[in-house]
Amino acid sequence: MNNLNDTVAYFNGKFISKEHIAISPDDRGFLFADGLYEVMRSYEGRIFRAQDHIERLNFGARELRFNLTDFGHLIEVAEKLIRDTNLTRGDALIYIQVTRGAAPRQHRFPPPETPLTVYASARGFASNMEEQKHGLKVILIPDLRWARTNIKTVGLLPNVLAHQEARDRNAAEAIFIRDGFLMEGTHSNIFAIKNDQVLTPPLSNHILNGITRRAVLELCDELSLPHSEQPISEGEGPKADELFITGTTVEITPVIATDGRPVGSGRAGEVTRRLQEAFRKMRT
Repeated sequence: MNNLNDTVAYFNGKFISKEHIAISPDDRGFLFADGLYEVMRSYEGRIFRAQDHIERLNFGARELRFNLTDFGHLIEVAEKLIRDTNLTRGDALIYIQVTRGAAPRQHRFPPPETPLTVYASARGFASNMEEQKHGLKVILIPDLRWARTNIKTVGLLPNVLAHQEARDRNAAEAIFIRDGFLMEGTHSNIFAIKNDQVLTPPLSNHILNGITRRAVLELCDELSLPHSEQPISEGEGPKADELFITGTTVEITPVIATDGRPVGSGRAGEVTRRLQEAFRKMRT
């Protein structure tokens, strides 16, 4: 198909109109949230760190014991969606979802030959520049999610509920707290700056290995900013000199208040600004 438009998506090997895509009611993603997803970002038609996203998807597929664990071909799919849906100018998001496929409902895995359900779509996207410039407010909330949040599954109901609570409390994001320590946001990783050192919680089964998180750690090396992956306590986080969140959609966004209390000066800090500027150069 050559003349795609923004209503077209990729579904099980074909580019077809979204209105003609039908997901089986027996799909295990629908019945069990037995699936994975990735959200990639493109800038002027160039996908940012596509291979990193695919490697994380492959990791999840291995952990969930899918019958296919290499999705490298989806980079070409994403590039075609961007190109053929006229999204080569400006920014765009590419959404990828893979489930274990459709089979009679039962808890054990379906036969190994059951085809996976693979879906991808693209849409234009614009960052919230006001939040990136002036910062956002967050709330702290107990982490009631399952213990494998390092796998990017579609089972996001706890994240949805936490994010909505943040919105209900006039904040833009919720940061999960487990055993007295900051973990991550509902769709972001968290960083603190204390005494000119950039800190972020170490990776574990409770923290997603964020693509932008990785990029920020690389930028700290390039900018000679002292940094460490170490636990950040619930009490230390709000008292940091600066806080910021990272993610595909939020990029690097300052946090200016937690639970209604200002962080640092209550404005975006200098180290965060330096990292934002370096990140904009990195993505071009």
